[in-house]
Amino acid sequence: MKLTRRQIIAAGAGAGTYLSLGAATSGLASVNEPITKAIPGTNERLPVIGIGTNRWVTGGNPDEKAALRNTLKTFQRMGGRVIDTAPAYRTSEQALGQLIAELKFDDAFFLATKVDREEKRAGIERMQDSLTKLNRASMDLMQVHNLRGAQVQLENMVEWRASGRIRYLGITTSRNDQHAELEALMNELPIDFIQVNYSLAERAAEERILPLAEEKGIAVLANIPLARGRLFRATANIKLPGWATEFDCRSWGQFFLKYVVSQSGVTCTIPGMTRVAHAEDNMGANFGRLPDADLRKRQEQLIANL
Repeated sequence: MKLTRRQIIAAGAGAGTYLSLGAATSGLASVNEPITKAIPGTNERLPVIGIGTNRWVTGGNPDEKAALRNTLKTFQRMGGRVIDTAPAYRTSEQALGQLIAELKFDDAFFLATKVDREEKRAGIERMQDSLTKLNRASMDLMQVHNLRGAQVQLENMVEWRASGRIRYLGITTSRNDQHAELEALMNELPIDFIQVNYSLAERAAEERILPLAEEKGIAVLANIPLARGRLFRATANIKLPGWATEFDCRSWGQFFLKYVVSQSGVTCTIPGMTRVAHAEDNMGANFGRLPDADLRKRQEQLIANL
């Protein structure tokens, strides 16, 4: 029988159980303090678990809206700050803007969105529309989506940063076949952040992208950290190994996410979450210890053997 992630969490593997144990009984390190990493070259630190919102939409039924509202509340309550969205994600920006306003979370988050236009004027209009939908006078991070129009849009972003309309600028990809182009842009352009696909199932970024980001002091948001569900499907009938407790891991979701953020070049990862149970489980990876080099090798070997 294949179990869904929700069934696994309900069986007691989720972060709610994790957080309720307390340091005295579970041996956790600083259980009440989220793990953070610095944005290179700054004193600003971000929690290592963020949230991706490509499935957040407006216009759903009341239950769907309530689920998103409660997910955002749970994410914030458990120390989450980094939220990634994009105008290409249907009505994600609008949905976020509405929920943040309703919950009065105006200054609670580090908001990142994207621009996906080739022409200069079209890019400016796209970025302005994002600010309007998110109810923001400025954006924490603006990114070129999938490298589209990167040269032109980064020029726009440099101008916007100078005028205070954005704080950081970056470029994104979620495809291995764009890594060479991403690397070239990292070497050529003034980039604060990159976003790249990285998980236990997809480790190509380790070869050149992540080392280059460390060398150049570029922050990294790791996307698709759960390999679009492939990792859960691969481990559906497998018990979480006992040695996972050595890095305070109590679910497969935390196993996968802690691997990603224990990579020295990764600043934060942004798994998708649309349910409270997902948020509780994922945010559990933001507490306790991370796997060291030896434990990372054991994680890699376990997945390689499946």
